Amino acid sequence: MHAGIICLIIVLVSPAHADLLEQSTTGYMETVSASTLDTESVSDLQGFKVMSQSSIASALRRDAQHNRAHILEVARQAFGNDSVDVSMDAIAKLAGVGAGTLYRHFPNKDALLAALLILHYESLDHRRVEIEAGESDAGRALELWVEALGDWMLAYEGLPEPLRAACRVESPLTPTCHAVIATTERILKAAQDERLARRTMTGRDIFFGALAIAWASGATAAGEDTRNVLRDVLKNGWMEPKPAPGGRV
Repeated sequence: MHAGIICLIIVLVSPAHADLLEQSTTGYMETVSASTLDTESVSDLQGFKVMSQSSIASALRRDAQHNRAHILEVARQAFGNDSVDVSMDAIAKLAGVGAGTLYRHFPNKDALLAALLILHYESLDHRRVEIEAGESDAGRALELWVEALGDWMLAYEGLPEPLRAACRVESPLTPTCHAVIATTERILKAAQDERLARRTMTGRDIFFGALAIAWASGATAAGEDTRNVLRDVLKNGWMEPKPAPGGRV
């Protein structure tokens, strides 16, 4: 009889009442163990308590995973339709969750952006593999990589600013920025080794140049050709000057 009651409670309880269930079960066990139940019954109830706690923990984990995935999808749509300037409170309202739930998963907007950029970074790295495998000209490979960088930086309107800030102050976006800069440095060095890029340039310079282009391209007053024009300027800046006739640069 008692076991059936506990089973019914376990089935019907929601994750939000986990603490209440544990307290109720504990109190009930203390009462009945001290009075009407024999040792075997008490042992059964203790087993059910362990099972209930395990079931609740599993339900809470599933609920947390669902909430996280739902928040990410809502944020992806919100940032895509508007910009990364959409507030965290607005994201919580759009997702239909409390601010506490949102901040438990993502302590700040940079953490939310970092999670969203994982798939974009995977696409960027896939593009890197394609470039390195298919382009034997190191100078052309660098050019294609800068184009890919620009696409990645424009994944969401307004993204260049938090990326820039993450290079100055530690944030959840900082590791991604450092990884991209390191890759850019390696691709640049290959071009420098073939005398196709200036030795004075660094991967960080190229990264910030691409970031500036992405920012300018997303500006309201930017023209249709703004990105292409500025990209050509950046390319001319990194290219090693060709010697003029007579060996003079």
